[in-house]
Amino acid sequence: MSDTLTADVIGQRVEVNGEHATVRFAGVVPPVAGPWLGVEWDNPERGKHDGSHEGTVYFQCRHPTGGSFIRPNKVNFGTDFLTAIKNRYVLEDGPEEDRKEQIVTIGNKPVETIGFDSIMKQQSENKLKFPSGSVLTGTLSALKVLVLNQTGITWAEVLRCAMGCPGLEELYLESNNIFISERPTDVLQTVKLLDLSSNQLIDENQLYLIAHLPRLEQLILSDIGISSLHFPDAGIGCKTSLFPSLKYLVVNDNQISQWSFFNELDKLPSLRALSCLRNPLTKEDKEAETARLLIIASIGQLKTLNKCEILPEERRRAELDYRKAFGNEWKQAGGHKDPDKNRLSEEFLTAHPRYQFLCLKYGAPEEWELKTQQPLMLKNQLLTLKIKYPHQLDQKVLEKQLPGSMTIQKVKGLLSRLLKVPVSDLLLSYESPQKPGVEIELENDLKSLQFYSVENGDCLLVRW
Repeated sequence: MSDTLTADVIGQRVEVNGEHATVRFAGVVPPVAGPWLGVEWDNPERGKHDGSHEGTVYFQCRHPTGGSFIRPNKVNFGTDFLTAIKNRYVLEDGPEEDRKEQIVTIGNKPVETIGFDSIMKQQSENKLKFPSGSVLTGTLSALKVLVLNQTGITWAEVLRCAMGCPGLEELYLESNNIFISERPTDVLQTVKLLDLSSNQLIDENQLYLIAHLPRLEQLILSDIGISSLHFPDAGIGCKTSLFPSLKYLVVNDNQISQWSFFNELDKLPSLRALSCLRNPLTKEDKEAETARLLIIASIGQLKTLNKCEILPEERRRAELDYRKAFGNEWKQAGGHKDPDKNRLSEEFLTAHPRYQFLCLKYGAPEEWELKTQQPLMLKNQLLTLKIKYPHQLDQKVLEKQLPGSMTIQKVKGLLSRLLKVPVSDLLLSYESPQKPGVEIELENDLKSLQFYSVENGDCLLVRW
């Protein structure tokens, strides 16, 4: 292999049997004769070593198994850039009349195009090679959005690149094996959205390094493997100084398995929206509604969860259920109806940092509530209910078992068939033996019995 060829191929992108890589070395690798190419694979599991052979380092890889040596005749170098442009846009030389022309409308303006029918809707995943020198400050001062997904960029290169983009507002860095190695001080200060998805090397400690970005409003951390998060500067019931502007956090497809994660999120002063799908605690199964209610109760300022708005009635239900579900635990930990007599343990306050606030908001749980407490996680249990018809001469009382998850609409359908009365004529309410004389209307047909905190032994009142 000639010196000229060696200089040309270093840094080039290549393909071998469907796998993509970047050439990092070209030359001889003793004791085997002949030319070799040292490549760093996009998929590090494809390689065998880190660029060294028998004690000699020929090139460096980011991953210990990211490198291989391959004979040049096994490598596909693809098509050079100018040829690709000509092939894709049909810019070959020739008579004007031989080129295929067509008119398309962009906005309200007709535009004459040549070869647009051959353009393929594909996105490249180029592995970028950044210059070793600093990027000139302010080179791209008007740039607002920068997408560098799957480019192999390092965090140091991100910061160097950002020096040329002083007005950058959105930065996408998905799938780059990024390790956040230093705090951005003079760069990224205008960024409002940062996407770090699928960077599996990022951990909780690295997130602290970007926690002081003053304008960061949206942070996407899907599929980074995170399981915990702590804000050490904020105690129980206090707000953190970290991520001061963060409004929307995405942590889908991670390893969140402790409720303390959501307790910590309550410390974020500006957080209003959260997406946390497909985590061990929030899997899409029969307990999804329970998980949602617990998260709502844990994060007081949240307005949207998993792209669904949290309505005031849903928040009220979530907080009342939470207050009731952990009422006995609260009492055993030293809780008392009289705030002056509260002697709550540190352990309880750490596990339920909003519980005291909920007691102030709704009142401390009553003794009868604690005695009739039902586990929050039993969402599909059967409720034994009495059914009365207060406006009928026949005051016969029926007893039925209905699932707590049954909607008011379905309850009305059942009663309609039983009573031979149109669904539209039925009005439902209920009363609890613990609060005689207090009647609660079941006015939303789409909500469940459980939504209205209907319990075993309660009485459904049916009117038409």
